[in-house]
Amino acid sequence: MADNKEGLKRNAWMRIEGEELERVFDFNEGYIDFLSRVKTEREAVDYIVEQARLKGFTDIDKVNQLEAGQKLIITEKGKICGLLVMGNRPLEEGINMVASHLDSPRLDLKARPVYEADGVALLKTHYYGGIKKYHWVSIPLALHGVVVKKDGQKIEVCIGEKEGDPVFTIADLLPHLGKQQMEKKASEVVNAEALNALAGSMPLKEDENDSIKKYLIQLLKDSYDIEEDDFTSAELQLVPAYAAREVGLDRSMVGAYGQDDRVCAYTSLQAILEVENPERTALCLFVDKEEIGSTGNTGLQSLLIENIMAEILHKAGQHDYFMLRKCLAASHALSADVNAAVDPNYPEVFEKMNCSFLSNGIVLTKYTGSRGKAESNDANPEYLGAVRALFDNHNVVWQVGELGKVDLGGGGTVARYMAYYGMEVVDCGVAVMGMHSPFEVVSKADVYMGYQAYRAFMQEFGVAPKTKPAKKRNVKRASKKEK
Repeated sequence: MADNKEGLKRNAWMRIEGEELERVFDFNEGYIDFLSRVKTEREAVDYIVEQARLKGFTDIDKVNQLEAGQKLIITEKGKICGLLVMGNRPLEEGINMVASHLDSPRLDLKARPVYEADGVALLKTHYYGGIKKYHWVSIPLALHGVVVKKDGQKIEVCIGEKEGDPVFTIADLLPHLGKQQMEKKASEVVNAEALNALAGSMPLKEDENDSIKKYLIQLLKDSYDIEEDDFTSAELQLVPAYAAREVGLDRSMVGAYGQDDRVCAYTSLQAILEVENPERTALCLFVDKEEIGSTGNTGLQSLLIENIMAEILHKAGQHDYFMLRKCLAASHALSADVNAAVDPNYPEVFEKMNCSFLSNGIVLTKYTGSRGKAESNDANPEYLGAVRALFDNHNVVWQVGELGKVDLGGGGTVARYMAYYGMEVVDCGVAVMGMHSPFEVVSKADVYMGYQAYRAFMQEFGVAPKTKPAKKRNVKRASKKEK
């Protein structure tokens, strides 16, 4: 009973009422629409740019010099985006940055994906990011992505999302013949090379060899002008074909694919769109490749942040390399990524005093990493104190969280790559149940609190206040007589 009372005290719904309650549900309507429309990094960037332009943001390439109050768009390679609102203070005093990632676990098509076997045509896949492979069988899948032909022509592909579209699926073994399969470890129940998606079964009548495969290729040629060799220079993803939905009789939750980390992307996007004339320059960054270690030229292990800030300083008339280093070191950041919400079906993996819960607000995660905080950014307490104060001043409901019990594993975020530059950074995101599954669940209250937290941070956060040194206490030793 005591635990229940304590839980209710922390529950964000207990602090939301009246018009604000309506705003929570209205805000999540836009979020649900976003999740249903946007399922890849490229689609996310297109959406972000579209929304930013509607709010008066301009491509940075069209601007020669920067002034306070300007709203700018920066894009790279179609998979990275930054939204910038110039502040009144000099850039050398640092900026306020919120960084989320747009990629999510999925199935990528291999470079030579199409083959025929046993009367059907299939597509070979290579899973991306951390998944439970058995999650991806027997569900409808949609094909998203781009194909680039030898002449440079880029063809966008989206099959399986519109009403009436066909979908793809990976058939599972029937239980009648699955005795040996069911005796395997969960990681081995479905082999990675068995994640081949059904794509067709009709033969090309005038051809006897690989006729089903050839008919599939012909359909792609007729519909998209895609040849089989064009898969070599393609970026195609199989993702769950269903739309985002409200969850629960009270409609208090959102269920959808890709909420890690598009929940933080959407909330930070809506936040930066409302930032006006901040004291410190605000940068909302949307990046790629987090799910595979932030590698490549679109992940944060690259010089992405450095290059973006160098361009901003250049446009501001500051060409000194030292100024770049000074700006980055003086910056403050939120690594906007999700945390694992306690699942009552699996209490054994959580240490509940230090884990996050659905509907308890945005999650501050001091450190991520695995076991002995390996590969973690460990946020400084001075910075955490200032962030706490900001959230409390703006009535943002927040909680602390870790990713389960220490010895069971862990995970990483982009925080450590931001900390590399010397800036203060802490993980701050929404709690997710069923993370990395094809249907993740979040609380609408937490989504709204994420938006409120990011908006307050980018609009108002300043230099972390200096903390006073702890006072030394003179402890009176007990005399022998007193003992």
